[in-house]
Amino acid sequence: MKTLVMLDEQGEQLDRIEEGMDQINADMREAEKNLSGMEKCCGICALPCNKGASFKEDDGTWKGNDDGKVVNNQPQRVMDERNGIGPQAGYIGRITNDAREDEMEENMGQVNTMIGNLRNMALDMGSELENQNRQIDRINRKGESNETRITLANQRTHELLNKLTHNNSSATSGESNETRIAVANQRANKLLKS
Repeated sequence: MKTLVMLDEQGEQLDRIEEGMDQINADMREAEKNLSGMEKCCGICALPCNKGASFKEDDGTWKGNDDGKVVNNQPQRVMDERNGIGPQAGYIGRITNDAREDEMEENMGQVNTMIGNLRNMALDMGSELENQNRQIDRINRKGESNETRITLANQRTHELLNKLTHNNSSATSGESNETRIAVANQRANKLLKS
């Protein structure tokens, strides 16, 4: 039972991680849109040939969660029907039909129930592990996609800042790069607000 509880908690953690990956993806879309706007407003990428590298999403990575599908076939109870032995005929062959045989029959029934419960728990654990493995694969794909997207956005940002500092005609040669970047950021913010 403890294992099932731990698997459930692990599944909740994986859900939170996947939600975080989805949020990073949404934030990166917004950041890329803002970067494109800054590139256009600053006149740096007015021509299509000057456009920075943009991220191409893989639709398979960000499609909806495919876990949690309804199972139509539940595991069926398998009976050992050889020699008439099974729950209908009893677990033990009756010889004397006395109280000891009744007690053995009852004990075998309890053992059968426990084994059935263990089997069902094992099936549940196996199913949950398969779902979590698929979810971990999705999280890994999303993480790789986010990493690539962030790297490209950082490159575009550095290129934009470098072009802004080099194209800043009002900056004197004695100004530091930090001052030039601050002036470029102020101008970009003014352009975005207007």
